[in-house]
Amino acid sequence: MGGIRITPAGPHEFGVEVTEGQETTSHRVLVPPSLLDDWGLEDTDSEAVVRESFAFLMEREPASSILPEFSLAIIPRYFPEYRDELPERLG
Repeated sequence: MGGIRITPAGPHEFGVEVTEGQETTSHRVLVPPSLLDDWGLEDTDSEAVVRESFAFLMEREPASSILPEFSLAIIPRYFPEYRDELPERLG
């Protein structure tokens, strides 16, 4: 089983390392406060949001297919169900 390691990298920004088998990928992720506000998640820990977002993505594609740098705001463009599923995962 792989692992997800999250490191705060600045306000609303995280470094994420994902290990799947022998492969480790690195990502920089922005968590826009406006996204959390719009989705009713403003009181949710941003690190938990990033962790669940990566779990969501990895259920759909290998970590090597996840962009090296992105904002969580782009995920619904590829996976429209993310918008509804993220709050449920965090709830």
